[in-house]
Amino acid sequence: MSSSIRPRVGITVGDPAGIGPEIAEKAAHDARVLDVCEPILYGPDAATARTRFTPGQLSGDAGRAAYDAIVSAVADAQAGRIDAVATAPVNKEAFALAGLPWKGHTDLLGALTESRQAVMMFYSEPLRVVLATVHVALAEVPRLLTGALLTDIIELTARELPRFGYPQPRVAVAALNPHAGEHGLMGDEDDRVLAPAIAQCRARGIDVTGPIPGDTVFVRASRGEFDVVIAGYHDQGLIPVKLLAFGSAVNVTLGLPIVRTSVDHGTAFDIAGRGTADPSSLVHAVLLAARLARARAGAGAGAGAGT
Repeated sequence: MSSSIRPRVGITVGDPAGIGPEIAEKAAHDARVLDVCEPILYGPDAATARTRFTPGQLSGDAGRAAYDAIVSAVADAQAGRIDAVATAPVNKEAFALAGLPWKGHTDLLGALTESRQAVMMFYSEPLRVVLATVHVALAEVPRLLTGALLTDIIELTARELPRFGYPQPRVAVAALNPHAGEHGLMGDEDDRVLAPAIAQCRARGIDVTGPIPGDTVFVRASRGEFDVVIAGYHDQGLIPVKLLAFGSAVNVTLGLPIVRTSVDHGTAFDIAGRGTADPSSLVHAVLLAARLARARAGAGAGAGAGT
């Protein structure tokens, strides 16, 4: 794709029993979207979804349909037929009912693209947050949050942030325990695991600070002191993002060979089929996907010009 041509952004409709088909069609017809890209829908459209699936009803058939749409969009992105993918929400229980082993988009996309890392970042103007662990029980987080994992995520974050407009990213790492453990009084993971990994990355030239207590690090980042915060677990990172930017935050998968963005909300079964769903988050996801696709095309053109 030439950087002067509107990129083609595939929009998957997500779980067809949820609000995905509705918001996908609304986003695909939004003037802001049409101004910057060519949207292409994947999965059952809203009318078809209403006849094949009961709005708000969990089912394995709906989970399989959502999966099939993602597989098709990713295949087209890898083949160069589209330039980016923006996804409407899927339902983890519907995936399970369909016999699928993945808990959501991030791990599925990693498997489909054979990526060593697939890491979830939430992007918004007031705050950017990367999740070190995602859909796991809170009791499992200390075991999963190893020094090797954190080092990999810090390095990936520092490598990926320039394409979002942060050429020298300032990275902060949120502490796992209250007050960063108070030197072991409230848990030793921050001193024993997080601090050495952060020091190792800093020695490699990455501008990374931490561990910083979770009750202050997001405030400091939202005021401009840091460009991105790495959170230890799902709710630690998503509560501040959704508090500051619900409806405009975009879920971006780092570490993939394709551009992929998504919404910051779920399938909203409670309002599915009513025609009242707000497409704002998906619109923002498509706009960011188009921006990242153009940046990638420009970088590729620049690289080609120099060879």
